[in-house]
Amino acid sequence: MDFSIASILMLDGATNGAIYALLALATVLVFAITRVIFIPQGEFVAYGALTLALLQLGKVPGTVWLLLALALIAAALDVVAHARRGFGAGRIAALALRSLAVPVVVVAITWWAAPLKLPLLLQSLLTLAIVTPLGPLVYRLAYEKLADATVLVLLIVSVGVHFALTGMGLVFFGAEGFRNPSFWDSRFSAGALTLSGQTVIIFLVSIALIIALFLFFERTLRGKALRATAVNRLGARLMGISTSGAGRLSFGLAAFMGALSGLLIGPTTTMFYDSGFLIGLKGFVAAIFGGLASYPAAALGAVFVGLLESFGSFYASAFKEVIVFTLILPVLLWRSFQHGHHDDEE
Repeated sequence: MDFSIASILMLDGATNGAIYALLALATVLVFAITRVIFIPQGEFVAYGALTLALLQLGKVPGTVWLLLALALIAAALDVVAHARRGFGAGRIAALALRSLAVPVVVVAITWWAAPLKLPLLLQSLLTLAIVTPLGPLVYRLAYEKLADATVLVLLIVSVGVHFALTGMGLVFFGAEGFRNPSFWDSRFSAGALTLSGQTVIIFLVSIALIIALFLFFERTLRGKALRATAVNRLGARLMGISTSGAGRLSFGLAAFMGALSGLLIGPTTTMFYDSGFLIGLKGFVAAIFGGLASYPAAALGAVFVGLLESFGSFYASAFKEVIVFTLILPVLLWRSFQHGHHDDEE
């Protein structure tokens, strides 16, 4: 291997690592706030890429109907809960309409806009508007009532949610794969390296989102509330912070980051309904580097995973996935020796 090949592999690994970094940060965010090991994170990647692909074809994506169905179920549960608390009919109706407003508006806009084949940027924004609200709804229906359960129970629920979303993805998008058009078709050459416009966009968007998340947690009231919930759930609740609201917000951010990752990776690889699982799992491996607690370590771990995958595919392409996922074993062993074992959950 000469320097030119190594530089090409490093660029490819860094590009994939930027995507894995977003998923790793989302995984750490969700776990820190809700203690949920969010296995279905990858499904939002696939939903984002494939929803945009169907919009490109002028079709209404099935994720719209999933959004509406989940919103209706959540609204029905809220109505029952408010009725048991003795709320008046007018107030219950107002609360139900408020929870249904965003999903209904998104469905109406999608129904109108899909056949028009709008420009790629507008279709991407519409895709984010469709997929992002799925995160809080998934938390509301699958996790909120189990917020105080053990990590193992929440993990089992995550496995069930993963299979459910994967199965619905097959129904919505079919078994065939899709590749989206690039957001920027320009190409830049620097010696042996050829940098595509899509690669530049991946780097810029990833860096911008990481900076935005830092500012969100450091400068905004909601961000500080999420940090407080991550540090001490009971203390945050005693201070008047809604842990349920924090959980929904964290899942919303995770869904947004997953959908955005799907939009970024869609032009570089063919996406299938189940492609998100492996992509999300690599983000999880990166998150393990930070012990599911450190954002900088998770980001660095993501870059390392991307580089390992790139060089592994060059030397042994048939075993690149095995190489990446085997990496988690020594990291877990090291974490186990470093922190010891606790019988009671913290």
